[in-house]
Amino acid sequence: MLANPACTPTLLSGWGRYPRLEGRLATPRTADDLAACLSSAPLAARGNARSYGDASFGSGLTVDMRRLGRLLDFDDGTGELRCEAGVLLSEIVEVFTPRGWFPPVTPGTKYVTVGGMVASDVHGKNHHGAGSFCDHVVSLRLALGDGTVLTCSPHEHPELFAATCGGMGLTGLVLEVTFRLVPVRTSVIVQETIRAPDLAAAMEIFEREVGRTYSVAWIDCLASGPDLGRSVIVLGEHAAPDDLEPGRCDAPFARPPARTRRVPVDFPAFALNRLSVSLFNRLYYGTHGPGRKLVDLDPYFYPLDAIQDWNRIYGRGGFVQYQCVLPLETSREGLEALLTEIARVGLASFLAVLKRLGRESFGYLSFPREGYTLALDFPANPDTFALLERLDRIVLEGGGRLYLAKDARMSAPMFRAGYPRLAQFNAVRRRYGVERRFRSALAERLEL
Repeated sequence: MLANPACTPTLLSGWGRYPRLEGRLATPRTADDLAACLSSAPLAARGNARSYGDASFGSGLTVDMRRLGRLLDFDDGTGELRCEAGVLLSEIVEVFTPRGWFPPVTPGTKYVTVGGMVASDVHGKNHHGAGSFCDHVVSLRLALGDGTVLTCSPHEHPELFAATCGGMGLTGLVLEVTFRLVPVRTSVIVQETIRAPDLAAAMEIFEREVGRTYSVAWIDCLASGPDLGRSVIVLGEHAAPDDLEPGRCDAPFARPPARTRRVPVDFPAFALNRLSVSLFNRLYYGTHGPGRKLVDLDPYFYPLDAIQDWNRIYGRGGFVQYQCVLPLETSREGLEALLTEIARVGLASFLAVLKRLGRESFGYLSFPREGYTLALDFPANPDTFALLERLDRIVLEGGGRLYLAKDARMSAPMFRAGYPRLAQFNAVRRRYGVERRFRSALAERLEL
């Protein structure tokens, strides 16, 4: 039994290490432990803490779900997997890829829990075709504040299901998730790289290649003038055995040994500056020429996972990720305005990603909608926050919104303007009596 789930004061933060909050952390290992946690209020659910801002902890009790991470059932005929919420995506990739199955949607890191994937309704490089993760969820089991456990799906408690998918853990504790994997024939990706000299060319390539399974672009956020938005677009398809080298066909799921490096210390604040990032960007663009090659799953889907603790690159003060989506009709103008402002100020973001998104997700607070999403990392400091306020205005004028799983500083008015189904979300929370039971620091900041 968990003797006292509220007894351990801990300094908590997300992956961005900003903000930090003194809170109480419980790590339940059994159903009885979890029941003891549910007797406390308010609660915030926490997976592997890979959301960037303040969504995975709160001023009350934060419940770490990682110890509740068992694979429960799998149908090898349909690819339907049932597991506890604390299972890591990395475990699913490791266990099921050799059996010919792969997650239908994967974010840019495999070190997320399945419960976190539901709460954030994560999307990946295939959103334009496959939608977001919750589009592939068959059902989930959810613990409410009074200990009631409900099965939610598109057919059972559908409003609670829509509020939970993308609801950032604010409707209850996700206990189990059932979702469908997709069949693959190898552990290899056929990767094609295309260089785009500017934003217009990049968007033209995305639209031309919309039929590709996976697409993503690294974008030079410091380029300006005729080079504004120059990009390296990387397309991908799951390889068939016939695509492999002759000696590899008999072992289509063989994978190279994992090679990881670690950032051992916090970088000094001056390490990331306009000059260093500009040099990096020029080198990256210059060395990633057009071509086609075969790559393992990890470097295609999870390149940063090869660098453990890479968040320390931004120093002790931490960093924030700014990820917005603009509707298709305003994407070109809005992205040009965003990139122009970023280049003018010269704040450094060596990680800048552009993706084409497909249809809007069904979750009331789900982030994706049809259009383009831009994600950038900046050190957490006053200059950054001043820039981001200006970027907020551009996003709002374009009818866009920010991603809650990446956000650490959005204002409540901007949140309300960007999420038109917020009233439905709040109504569901009231109906099931969870609005005061489950509260994170993000919920407090956004006045949920």
